[in-house]
Amino acid sequence: MPVFLIVGMVVVASLGCITKTPSENITLRIGYQPSTHQIAEMVAMEKGWWLEDLKPFGVTAVEEYEFPSGPPEMQAMLAGSLDVAYVGTAPPISAISGGLDAKIVAGVNTNGSALVLAPDKEYSGPESLKGMSIATFPPGSIQDTVLKKWLRENGVDTSEVKVLPMGPGDAVTAMFAGQVDGTFLPEPSPSVIEMSNKGKVVVYSGEMWPNHACCSLVVSGKLIREHPELVEQIVKTHIKATEYVYAHPDEAARIYANRTKQDLSVVEYSMKNWDGRWISDPHVQIPSTMEYARVNYELNYISRMPSEEELFDVSFYDKARGE
Repeated sequence: MPVFLIVGMVVVASLGCITKTPSENITLRIGYQPSTHQIAEMVAMEKGWWLEDLKPFGVTAVEEYEFPSGPPEMQAMLAGSLDVAYVGTAPPISAISGGLDAKIVAGVNTNGSALVLAPDKEYSGPESLKGMSIATFPPGSIQDTVLKKWLRENGVDTSEVKVLPMGPGDAVTAMFAGQVDGTFLPEPSPSVIEMSNKGKVVVYSGEMWPNHACCSLVVSGKLIREHPELVEQIVKTHIKATEYVYAHPDEAARIYANRTKQDLSVVEYSMKNWDGRWISDPHVQIPSTMEYARVNYELNYISRMPSEEELFDVSFYDKARGE
């Protein structure tokens, strides 16, 4: 069993012990993944903005929980152990379709993943991946969905490529050990592999599916119903942090490197060379999110198609922007 999956399960189990706090003394629980996609969450935490901005709304403590990928993060939210989640847009589709009481209230980023092949592997298009082993996030994740959609659209049966579900740490380790032929992961993992001369980027996810939704900001339905003003401020703080990343990329890179113990030069390389874009507007993610839902339905990841209204509540973003 992948190490990161074990960690995720332990986290989920331990979160079950969290004690509820009175509404006037709120402990906000935020889930995230150690990807540069979600750097706005880390910037807001390191700058003290979560607690400072949310204190007027009754928040007295903010707790962070790290997950290796979106599916275990959504398991934690389904268990009632998270109030807010920075997560890929695909896992909430499965979770909400399966009964999760939550909404996507803001966008976080578009594109931002890359297919990396070992130096001795030749790439000449999707057909050339037949017979190769590719490590990526679990079924129902952004990466799994984008990769399989792209293969199918290019006439490659997904059974002809050995797609192996792994967390980012296990996938990078497998690549370094020569146990897989390639990886399809979010940044900064592709840069980590490339700068270690263990592989080369052959296709960016934005080439597979231009401007596809990637991470989003999800808030529990309970928080939305009981503390709508707090949710609006969460969105405002997310917007502030996203804009700060663009205005201060060097500082944001240092914050990320310090938080994740990644080499700063790798983080800077990743942020300069990725094909992604940090966003906060959920409206731009709606079309591709509904396309994710359709693809996941065709892959039998979900038993029914959720509606746009079930997945999104853009009113908090619109209010935050004064629209």
